[in-house]
Amino acid sequence: MSWISKTFSSSIGRKIIMAITGLFLCSFLVVHLVGNLQLFKADNGVAFNAYSEFMGHNPIIRTLEIVLVLGFGFHIYEGLSLAIKNRAARGAQGYVSNHIEQNSSWHSRSMAMLGSIVLFFLIVHLYNFFGSLRFTDVPRDANGNEDAYALVLDAFRNPLYVALYVVAQFALLYHLLHGFSSAFQTLGLVHRKYTPAVKFIGYGFSIVVCAAFAAMPIYFYFFK
Repeated sequence: MSWISKTFSSSIGRKIIMAITGLFLCSFLVVHLVGNLQLFKADNGVAFNAYSEFMGHNPIIRTLEIVLVLGFGFHIYEGLSLAIKNRAARGAQGYVSNHIEQNSSWHSRSMAMLGSIVLFFLIVHLYNFFGSLRFTDVPRDANGNEDAYALVLDAFRNPLYVALYVVAQFALLYHLLHGFSSAFQTLGLVHRKYTPAVKFIGYGFSIVVCAAFAAMPIYFYFFK
């Protein structure tokens, strides 16, 4: 086994993979949010449909989707592996482990649970939108673009889906509150001068992104 495979199969290596893929997925959240903000334009979905058409048919974007899927896959797999290993370690360490848990934040101890909620939402979300746009005959708007806006309106009329969406954003919020700064720490990017700024940016990023995503289903359910 090479040193690369040994490194990335170790506990430290897995944490590095989690950190890198986590930061990569944070960049995806920003891109996805910017696109979804087109929903708030008062143009009956013209801008959002154009954005959706571009993202769904541009060959470069379609290629980058493979990288995104791999990023999600590695992050989920390594997260579950670390959670299982940590659970086993807590059972073996007993009192020492309990003492450590009492001195850590709730969301840092609940990363696996929070990630599982986000994963469940992601599966439902992909089924509702990605699946419909890629594998069904979606009606088109006046400009000839697939009417993804109509799918959004239909989905956000469902109170169960709206509730799941909002709960998932709370789960993502707490997942990011720990994960963002933890990623920098895992990668060794720690400095007494800059670490507080990283934590501040991480908190701001987590709150703004998750609040913006949560605002979408709430706005459409109550005002559209």
